[in-house]
Amino acid sequence: MKSFIFEALYEISKKPYQKYFKKNKPWTITVQELIILPQDSLGFHLYCFLSKHSFELQPKLESHDIYHVLTNIGTTVPEEISMQYYLWGNGKKSLYLFLVISTGTLFYSSHFKTFLKAYKRGKNTLQFFQVDFQKLVHLPLHKIRNAFAIN
Repeated sequence: MKSFIFEALYEISKKPYQKYFKKNKPWTITVQELIILPQDSLGFHLYCFLSKHSFELQPKLESHDIYHVLTNIGTTVPEEISMQYYLWGNGKKSLYLFLVISTGTLFYSSHFKTFLKAYKRGKNTLQFFQVDFQKLVHLPLHKIRNAFAIN
């Protein structure tokens, strides 16, 4: 039931967040272009991630899926909350992030140790949350992870 409520809140908030808070431009690369990139590239791994979860690139929110690929953090509700903790540790600060962390911690307090671990991982990683990853999709995933000390 908690997951259903949390996912419903996400669906309700996604469109206004995209429209009013995300100032970046949508990516111009398509999923069809990602599939033809080298198999070790960030873009190809993004394609695999999207395919595995039956996701699509969402305009202005593309970097979120990149964060999943880079950090190997999954997509369950507690994992999505962990991702926000990771990004907070990495230096990201936004109203949306704090809303997810607040409600997520309240709903999933039994996962707090996992959230704290994700926060610490983000702290130990070079800041990457503001990078324009569309320009890096052709690069090998392991080189990007090494460049930002993502482990």
